[in-house]
Parts: sequence; structure tokens; C-alpha cells
Amino acid sequence: MFKDYQPKKGFDEYFSSDDFLPRSSLEPLLTSLGEMGLHQLNISHEIARKLLLRHGATFRLNDSGSKGSERILPFDPLPRVIGSLEWLGLERGLIQRLEAIDLFLADVYGKQQIINDGIIPRDFIESSDGWRPQMKGFVLPLGKWCHVSGLDLIRDGNGEWLVLEDNLRCPSGVAYFLENRLVMKRIFPSLFNGRVVRPIEDYPSYLLKSLQELAVWTDTPKVVLLTPGVFNSAYFEHSYLAQQMGIQLVEGSDLVCQNQNVYLKTTSGIKKVDVIYRRIDDDYLDPKFFRKDSMLGVPGLIDVLKKGRVAIANAPGTGLADDKLIYTFVPEMIRYYLKEEPIINNVKTYVCARSSDLSFVLENLGKLVVKSVSEAGGYGMLIGPHSSQIDIDKFSAKIKANPRNYIAQPTLDLSTVPSLSDGEVYPCHVDLRPYVLRGKNTWVSPGGLTRVALKRDSLIVNSSQGGGCKDTWVVG
Repeated sequence: MFKDYQPKKGFDEYFSSDDFLPRSSLEPLLTSLGEMGLHQLNISHEIARKLLLRHGATFRLNDSGSKGSERILPFDPLPRVIGSLEWLGLERGLIQRLEAIDLFLADVYGKQQIINDGIIPRDFIESSDGWRPQMKGFVLPLGKWCHVSGLDLIRDGNGEWLVLEDNLRCPSGVAYFLENRLVMKRIFPSLFNGRVVRPIEDYPSYLLKSLQELAVWTDTPKVVLLTPGVFNSAYFEHSYLAQQMGIQLVEGSDLVCQNQNVYLKTTSGIKKVDVIYRRIDDDYLDPKFFRKDSMLGVPGLIDVLKKGRVAIANAPGTGLADDKLIYTFVPEMIRYYLKEEPIINNVKTYVCARSSDLSFVLENLGKLVVKSVSEAGGYGMLIGPHSSQIDIDKFSAKIKANPRNYIAQPTLDLSTVPSLSDGEVYPCHVDLRPYVLRGKNTWVSPGGLTRVALKRDSLIVNSSQGGGCKDTWVVG
């Protein structure tokens, strides 16, 4: 299967790039794959694709008018393997990072000590698209703002793990993370033989428990999942998680605020709601507080939140920490709030809002990856080495017009994992999105969603731009 496989320059997670020897923890898997053979792997891959389609594991591209087009999420059958000791270090680093971010959000919407002490400039905070001044003074259940988080990690050319960005508003992808494992067990059971792979099937149980713990005022909390509706790109995930948790999937029109509480309308009358797992952006949550023209939210919802009569996960305003400029300060947050050094470092980042960084970025656009601080999904990016001079010049003008809106990072040699590309095994670049749940305690999913750039030599892993995903194994 791997006789024609050539690892790229950098770090390949199956083979050493220098001598092409398999990494020791991968030898049992490589033996099983060798026994299966490439032809059978392709046949089983097609069966897996049909199974995902039957399960409805699709996502929606908003490229065909308002309704968009449904596509199956591309699935790669060659699993990614992470050793349990290595995973322990990552787990500690993720928990540390989320604790610091939670303290930061409580601070900037409270006493703003980190601003007063000169760690982060006030204008960086208040110019962010994620800043919600309406949330100043809020005290939230358990003192936590980020209850469901998905942090994107990468490995560089030396195999070092780094945080690429933080996803703290409505992080998506967990349904595909769970479906990938289900498909692997059904279609490729032989690959698990003789291996202890940490289970992930209990994610919905941990999610429900974390949400229930936010309702500190009752022992029998009612939890609902608030979705924008069937035409949202992640609607499959919304319905999947609601079904797995055994809670109701609702839209804004199903809820009403009365008598300082939130209620669900039912055929037998209204029923009090204690926790809302929202999958709607801040702007659309409450037309009284945010966008006046929103038809998706619940009028009065933020008033009830402020009175402490409902919990919302994640809290409005967490998008501030999604801002890629604010991301650059997370190591400083860890030192400031926790008095610790970061366990997982950031990718080196240039902030165009700083004049010295701006000059460097403009002079080196052909070598850097430039990102808009508020966009996601691989949009609003320039990958300098893969761009034409015309594109570079256009991006240069955008940066000069609004430096605050851009950061830049070196073009990294992202690690590669063997993947099926056009029926052949090829080294494709990957990242990793582990999921972190925070109620009374913190739980980190073993592994996470490995996203893979299935277009050969591409660095973009997003499903909307040709990326796919694969199962991630944490093994002894």
C-alpha cells in the first residue's frame, strides 16, 4: 500500500521523512493496512461514503442562493494516531488555555484589570467584531463563559504542537468527529484489532452534563438546543446532537420570555427552560439587545440571562476571544491570570495593527499567510507562496486600508498524514480540533476532528474549500 508513498519535507505522522521507517506506534496499524491492500481500502472507502450519506452526515454550502447546496463531508479512512502520553500533555495545555480565556472574558466584561495594567490595549478590545459592550457587568453561572470550545492545533515541520486559532462562539464539527468513529468501527473493524483506542462515544453525555451543571438554581434543569433552522450549514450537527442528548431542538419562534424567565411553547402550554445551547451567532440572539431585524432570536433573552434565570452556552461576547488579533495575547493571558508559562505555544503571528509588524508584513506578503481577524472557514486569507502578484497587490491594498483587520503568520510546513487522494495514498496536510467542555469540571475529548486538505499540496483543510476529515485515535 505504501510502496509509492513519499513523505514530504517536514513531519509525516506515519513515517520518518529521513529514512522512511514507520514510527513505532504505527507499526501494528501499518501491518493491518498492508493486509487489507489498496484495492480493498478503496472499495471499503466507497461503502463508508454511502453509509455517511445514509446517515445524513452532510454540510451546506451557501453558494446556490439562500438555500445553498448539500454535500457529504469527505471522509478519509486512514486514521490519525496520537500516543496517550503525548495526548496528556496536549490535554493539560488545552485546559490551561481555556481557564485563562475564561478569566480574560470575565475580566474585560467586568473590572478590565488586564486593560488597566497595559497588557492588552483597550482599542484592540473595543474595535473587535466580537466585542459586545452589552455584556459588561454580567455575572455568569460558575463564572464561566466558554462551555463548549474547539481549539485548532497544528504540528509544524519539527512535529511541535501549536495553537493555530481558538473557536469559542459556536464551534462546529463534533458530529462528524463522532460519525467518523462510528463509520470506522463498522467498515474497518480489523484496523482496531489488538489496539486500545480511547472511546469518544460518551461525548454527548459529557456535553449534556456540562450544560445541566450551568443551571445552579435547580436540580432538574431543562436544556434545549437553539438552531437557526434547516438551512444553516451545520443543521445536521444541531439535530444530531439534540437527538444524542435527548433534548429538544428549537428555533427562536419556539421560545418566549415572560415573567423574567424563558419558556418553551408546547401543545400542553409553556414550559420553563433553564439552559440554552445556542448555535446562533450573538447578533441574532436577541433583537432587543443586538440586531433589531433578527427573526432568529428571542426578544428579551439577554434580560433573563442578566437576571440569572437562564444559562446560555456559550455566553454572548465570547466571540471576542475568537478574534485572531486577541488570539495573539493568549500566552500573555496565561502568564497574567495563572502565573504559568503556556504549555502549548501559539504560531508566531504578526499583528498588522502594530506599525513595525505592518511594515514587515507588507514587505514579505509573498512568504506569509495573511488572515482576516474575524473570518473563518478559510475565507479572507492570502497564502503568499501560492498567490499571484495580482492577488498579493490586492491584499496589500486591503491591509493598508484596515490594518486592524489582519494578522500574518509564517507559511508553516504542516504535518502530513497518509490519505486517499484520487484513489492513491498521498501525504496530505492536517490540523486537529479537540473539543473542550466546561461545566463544574473540564473534559477534553480524546482526540478530536482531524481535518485534512485532500487537494494535493493544499494547506486549506476547510470542508467548504475541498477539505475532509478522518478519525483520530488516542492509543496506549
